Amino acid sequence: MNTQVDTDWKEIQKWAERFGVQSCTDLDAFPFVKEKKSLLPYAFVKRKLLLPIAEKGETILVATWDPQDLEALEEVRVLLGKAIEEVVAPKSAIETAIESCYHQKEDETSKLIASFSRASSEDQIDETEGYDLLEQRGDSPVIRMLNSMILEAIGQGASDIHFEPLETGLGVRYRIDGVLQMRHAPAKEYQTQLITRIKVMARLDIAEQRLPQDGRIKLKMGGRQIDFRVSTVPVVFGERIVLRILDKSNVILGLENLGMREDTLLSFRKQIALNEGIVLVTGPTGSGKTTTLYSALSEISSHEVNIMTIEDPVEYKLQGMAQIGVNPKISLSFATGLRHILRQDPDVIMIGEIRDRETAEIAIQASLTGHLVLSTLHTNDAPSALTRLVDMDIEPYLLSSSVVAVVAQRLVRMVCPDCAISYLPSIAEIAELGLDEKEASQAPFFKGRGCSYCYNSGYKGRCGIYELMVVTSPIKKQLLKSADAEELRRIAIAQGMVSLRSEGARLVQKGMTTTAEVLRVTRGCEEI
Repeated sequence: MNTQVDTDWKEIQKWAERFGVQSCTDLDAFPFVKEKKSLLPYAFVKRKLLLPIAEKGETILVATWDPQDLEALEEVRVLLGKAIEEVVAPKSAIETAIESCYHQKEDETSKLIASFSRASSEDQIDETEGYDLLEQRGDSPVIRMLNSMILEAIGQGASDIHFEPLETGLGVRYRIDGVLQMRHAPAKEYQTQLITRIKVMARLDIAEQRLPQDGRIKLKMGGRQIDFRVSTVPVVFGERIVLRILDKSNVILGLENLGMREDTLLSFRKQIALNEGIVLVTGPTGSGKTTTLYSALSEISSHEVNIMTIEDPVEYKLQGMAQIGVNPKISLSFATGLRHILRQDPDVIMIGEIRDRETAEIAIQASLTGHLVLSTLHTNDAPSALTRLVDMDIEPYLLSSSVVAVVAQRLVRMVCPDCAISYLPSIAEIAELGLDEKEASQAPFFKGRGCSYCYNSGYKGRCGIYELMVVTSPIKKQLLKSADAEELRRIAIAQGMVSLRSEGARLVQKGMTTTAEVLRVTRGCEEI
C-alpha cells in the first residue's frame, strides 16, 4: 500500500507520533548520506522514495515518507538482510539525500575516461532524451563518458561545458564561477562520437558539420529537471560544442538575495515601483543581468499587474508572466515582438536586450505612454548606458524623459571558506582599490590557498557588486548638454552613486573576495 501523504513537516510529525518512530527534516547529517554510501539500486530507491541512512548495531535506519508502505519496507529488509528501523522524513528531504548518495564521487570522470580502451567506431548511440543521469544506461563508453562529465559539471556548479576539438584530442572545460577551468582531454578517437551523441540528444542534424546549429536538451537528475542549451560551430579541427546548463535549483530569485547594499536596494526598489519609465541593467555577458531582471519582475508581480517579456531565449519560466522567445527564423525580433506586446495591454515590459535603434525607440515610446520597461545593455558602467543610447541616434531629450535609473553590475568570486588565509596587502593593491593605508589596516585581507572543496581555485561561489545611477535633474541637464560618460559619472558620484570598484573594495575589506578579483571584473570602468 502506498498512501499519498502530505510532506509538510507538521504532517510528518503527526505520522511519527502515530507510529512511534523518529522524524527528521534534514538527512545530510546521517552517516550514509555524508559518506555517499548507496546500499540499494538507484532505480529501487527512486521508485519507492526511501533510503538507508545509517547503521545502528545490527539495525539499518531507513528514511521513508510513508511508514504505511510495509511492502517496500519488507523489500528493503530482505535486500539488506538486516532488521530495519524507520525514520519519517519529507519527500523533498529524501529526494535530496538520494541525489547526494548516488551522485558520482570526485575524480570519477577522470578515472572513467582513463579506464576506457580504444572505442569501436561502430558503437551504437542511444537516442533517448529526458532520461535520468543517475541511472546507468548501456555499456557504450561514449554514453557513460558524457553522462559522467555532465554529472561532474553539475556537481561542481558549472554554468557551461565546452567541448573543443584540438589537433591532438578533445579538450573539455567547465566554466565555474565565471572562469573556464580545464577538466578532461579524452582521446581523439572519442571526439566524433561525443559530438554526435550530443547532437542526437539535442535533435540536431548530425550530417551537417559545416554550419552552426542550436538546440536544447532536457534531462533529469534525481527529482529535478535540468535543461541544456546547445550551440555548435565548425572550427579547424572539427565541431566545437558548448552546453549551457540551465539548472533552476541554482537560480535564487529575490532582490534581497542579490547582495546589494542596503541603500542601493532601497533605491532600486523605488525605481521598479514606478508606473512608467525605463530601468536599464548593464554589464558584460555572464554578469547576472537576467537574474536581476527576473528578481525585479518577481518583486512587482501580482494579479493586478500584466507583465510581458520578450527574451532571446527564454531561459527560465516565471509564474504569472507572459514570456515570448525571439525567433529570427520567422522574423520575430525584439522590435517586432515589442510592437505586438504593446497591443496586449501590458503594465510592465521586460526586453531581454536593447540591441538597435528600432528596439530602443519602441521601448522609449512605451515608457512615455505609461509603461514600466526593464531591459539590458552591454556597457561597462551605468553612465555609459546613456552614452550608448545616444550613439544609437536616440535624441537626448527622449532619454532624459524616459530613463529613470541604470544599474551596472558584476559578479565577483568569493574567497573559499575552507582554505582562506589572511595576508598583508601591498601598497599597490591598496592604491588600485582606491583605499588609503589607514582604511586598509582596519581589517585583514583574505585569499584562498586552494583546496579540494574549491577545486584548487581559492574561490567558491559568487557575489554581485552594483552601482545604481538614478537619473536626477542634474544628470538630465548634463545629458541635454552632452552625453559625455565621464561627466555623467562625475555628477552621479557627487549625487551619491557608489562605483563598482568602491563596492568591490567594501567586499575586500569584509574578507569576502580578493583585490585581484575586483580588479579583474572592474577593468575598463573609469574611476574618478
